[in-house]
Order: sequence, then C-alpha cells, then structure tokens
Amino acid sequence: MLGLLGDEWTLLVVQQALLGATRFAEFKTRLPISNSVLTRRLRSLTRDGLLDRRVYQMNPTRSEYLVTPRSRSLWPVLLSIWEWERHWVPDHAERLPNMRHDACGADFAALVICRSCGEAASEKDVVAQWGPSGGWPRSMPVASTRRRSEADQRDAAAGLFPQTMSVLGNRWGFALLVAAFVGVSRFTDFQSQLGAPPGSIADRLSIFTANGVLVGSDNRYRLTEKGPSLFGVLVVALQWAQRWFLAPEGPAVILTHTGCGGPFGAVLACDQCAEPLTGAQIAAV
Repeated sequence: MLGLLGDEWTLLVVQQALLGATRFAEFKTRLPISNSVLTRRLRSLTRDGLLDRRVYQMNPTRSEYLVTPRSRSLWPVLLSIWEWERHWVPDHAERLPNMRHDACGADFAALVICRSCGEAASEKDVVAQWGPSGGWPRSMPVASTRRRSEADQRDAAAGLFPQTMSVLGNRWGFALLVAAFVGVSRFTDFQSQLGAPPGSIADRLSIFTANGVLVGSDNRYRLTEKGPSLFGVLVVALQWAQRWFLAPEGPAVILTHTGCGGPFGAVLACDQCAEPLTGAQIAAV
C-alpha cells in the first residue's frame, strides 16, 4: 500500500482514470505532469494491476489505459479523501463537487460504520494490533521517495485533493501518520520505529504541522483534531491493501471494534439514508 498509494502522482493518475481518462493525452490535459513521469506511472500502474493497457492502433502504436477491479475498488479511499478535504480544507483552487447517493437521491456525507455491528466508528473505537504478516520492518516503503522541490509539490497537489496529496502523497508520510495514530510522538521514536532517514522524517513532520494535522512542542508531536479525522482514509486504504495484497501467512494488521468486540471492517454509509454505499451509486454533481 505504501508503495502504491503513498505516491501523489499514482493517486492522481488513478483518480483521473476513475473519472474517465483512458489515453495518455487525456491524463496530460487533466494533470500538471511531465511526459516522463506520466509514462513511468502508467507503466507501474499497469504492472501492479491497477490499469489494463490495451493497444487500439498499431501504426503508430497507440494505447489506452482502462481501470481494473483492483483500481475500481479504490473508490472508498478517494471518497474518504473527498470527505476529509470537504470538511478541513476550505480554500480549494477549484470547487469540490458534491456527491450524490443515487439510491436515495440526496447529496451526502460518508460515514464510517462497523461491518460487524453496523454502528458508526471512529479512531477512538478501533484497536489495531499486528497480524501474522505485520510489524514495522515489514510495513515500511520498499523504495525511497526523493524529496521534491516546492514547485514539484505544488504541481502534484493541483488535483481535486491538494492538501491530502501533500500529507499522504509520500511513502514516508503514510507510514508516519499511522505511527502517530498508534501513539508515537518523539522525533527519535518516529525515526527508530520507521527506520526512515532523518531528513524524510523532518520533511514530513514539517508538512504535517504546516497543514495542521500535527502540532509540535519540545520535540514531541501530537495529532490535532484535524489529524484523527483522517481515520476514514487510513482504514479504507488498509482494507484495500489487505484485500489485494494479502500475505500467505495472514493479514498485516488486525482491527477490533471496541463497541461490539467484533472484528472491524470499515463500511462507508450515506448519512442521509444510512444505507451502505457502493461505487456505482455515487455521482459527482
């Protein structure tokens, strides 16, 4: 998950594919991305099963990139990002679209509920523990993410979800936020637990504090109210990863809902009719 979703360009390319882009020129028109970066992302997304490359013209060769079940099932992640941005990031360059639940006909907000009991859940109601394939060393990014210039970061954040991209669109950012959720607070503890370069930790902590997700004092960092509200994004991203990249020995993380004592699986529900949402029933308006 960190390798795929912890990259701002990957998320933005998948976002545009789910919104209907299929060809290289369409992605280029919609995103402030260079030809070389887009070529690499399309290649890696095809390799990892999130896009299906199909040749539609032979001379010269022209291809289109179609969503797959693996990328289509990312809709809860993107919907959760939209929900967070809608509440916490008021100054978008472009207006965020409203989301309509076709089943009830209402514009809605997405609620996280427990699959076991059907009750609403937050980060305060869910306990996480390592599963058979879990542990910090096995959960870290397999490749380092180079530090981008400020101009690169501004360009990558130019999609529908600019602040989420600056917070989560980095492999170490995803990992650091998870560590903060489970109680890590000191700079040295982030570094030792994650095994990340000091520069990467400092860079992510600076961005998190600038965006109001963390507040720091005396070399300690704690989540603000804005930080825990990212729970929905993290839990559905984890759920997606454990569905599509399950290790043979079992899940990496086991979640328990303290409200009912059962295993926690996140379900997104409509706040207007209380029914579970499906990707096919959601429209941007």
